[in-house]
Amino acid sequence: MPSAPRTLWTVGWFGLLVILQYSLRPMLGWRVQADFLVIALLVIAIRSRPAIAAFCGFVLGVVTDSLVPGAFGAGALAMASVGFAASWLKSVFFTENIALNAIFVLAGKWAFDIIYLLAEHRLGGIDLVAQLFWWSPLSAALTAAVGVGVLLVSSPPVSGHRR
Repeated sequence: MPSAPRTLWTVGWFGLLVILQYSLRPMLGWRVQADFLVIALLVIAIRSRPAIAAFCGFVLGVVTDSLVPGAFGAGALAMASVGFAASWLKSVFFTENIALNAIFVLAGKWAFDIIYLLAEHRLGGIDLVAQLFWWSPLSAALTAAVGVGVLLVSSPPVSGHRR
């Protein structure tokens, strides 16, 4: 059972990342952007069980989908799938290696984009291929760089005394 300070620390980082998604990201206006919501979901996923991570992803996806009614459900499906898979994979391959964490975040963001784009049915043909195999990997790489920084900074403080 996680301790209360560790849970509060994780919830605080989750809230900060959600705020960054809706405050900083729109101001940047880049074609390739870091996805703070996926990073927030992965912060939860690596510190919780798969069912909890899937539920958090589903709720986060439904809230996000409410802003885009034309693709309602695509974000919920993608976030729940990524949350469950990330939590399950992190429990199987648990390590604190920075390179593996970068690959973990990159794969999570790219998987989210693939599921989301295929579920929303907005793009087709060459536009879908370009998005899936050019813009999504670039966005996933930027998200991985930001995500590794967040994971390094967001590790909860260790309680106890020092010698």
